[in-house]
Amino acid sequence: MHPRDLLNEAMAGLLARPARSALTTLGTVLGITTLVVTLGVAATAGNQIVGRFDELTATSVTVEVPDNPFPLVDWADVSRVARLRGVVSAAALAESEQSANLSVRSNDVVDPTRVTDQTLTVVASSPGLPAAVKGRMVEGRYFDAGHIARGDKVVVLGRHAARMLGITRLERAPAIFIGTQAYTVIGVLDDPKREKSLASAVLLPPAIGKRYGLSTVTRVLVNTGLGAAELIAKQAPTALSPGNEGLLQVMSPSSPTRARDAVEGDVNALFLILGLVSLVVGAVGIANVTLVTVMERVAEIGLRRALGAARRHVAAQFLLESTLTGLTGGIIGASVGIVVIVAVCAAKQWTPVLDVRLAAAAPAAGAVVGLLAGLYPALRAARMEPVNALR
Repeated sequence: MHPRDLLNEAMAGLLARPARSALTTLGTVLGITTLVVTLGVAATAGNQIVGRFDELTATSVTVEVPDNPFPLVDWADVSRVARLRGVVSAAALAESEQSANLSVRSNDVVDPTRVTDQTLTVVASSPGLPAAVKGRMVEGRYFDAGHIARGDKVVVLGRHAARMLGITRLERAPAIFIGTQAYTVIGVLDDPKREKSLASAVLLPPAIGKRYGLSTVTRVLVNTGLGAAELIAKQAPTALSPGNEGLLQVMSPSSPTRARDAVEGDVNALFLILGLVSLVVGAVGIANVTLVTVMERVAEIGLRRALGAARRHVAAQFLLESTLTGLTGGIIGASVGIVVIVAVCAAKQWTPVLDVRLAAAAPAAGAVVGLLAGLYPALRAARMEPVNALR
């Protein structure tokens, strides 16, 4: 049987019942569309992770300094980290259990009718703390190198700590008392995004912090440019404590690329099952309709066999019909899937990402589904004996 004649017969069989053929193709269309949309949207969403990755998390590096008989990091060492390429800001902190719950009051008057003392955390820090914690000064200013060099008795309060102590304005240079020692409040820090607890703390210069067991650095906070965190995490320990870098513990964000790949993999795994189920449904539909077509065309099959058609010719005809049905569904499904991906990306203002190989393979996948679905009906048609079919 000439291939052209075989193709003509298969097309005639499909077009003889266009409504049935269209509904049969619809199952494959849905399956292929689901697969293309799933993989395309997953790739696009994964690509957006790099751009939409939480910048605060992606650029934050923390160096923990363990207790040691000899201080591993000095307050002045932070300046070496700040000079590293890719570092935006850096600051050192000193915290201790001794200073975690100190009695702080805003005046030295004993009033039995009200609570004047507050239990607050006292922390020593280097001058660059507001930028390092991504906070802002809502009142006054933060202490600088001049305050530290002169040994000025100044403090900065977190916003919540200032509210608890009743300090709202700094024009008259209000003072607070830590124990019996008075300190002038020169600023109020608000919204420390990296260290929320500092909003309820009292912040001291390093020289004053020594009075409360805050003489050694316990943590260094570093902010980097986007994409530089991994490199800075490797360089910061050496810059802070050359020769002792192995003793420092560095906490750096995970790679945005790994996060993107993880999201893409999770989305693919979740929706790929849906696409495969749709393909199976489409394959069952093709197999069922092809089998019904075989039963309806028994007389035609018998006549062809009586006129000399071999079993392979009959099987090839029905296999080609089911394959064409799957191929048509694959082409339509791939086209609809690409349109859906572009529409979703346009609505979300994303850049669409789609593997060209996927779009090219979708029609082939539809044809394979149709071929496999038509295998049993085609074999059943080929096994019919001419006499029984004509009878």
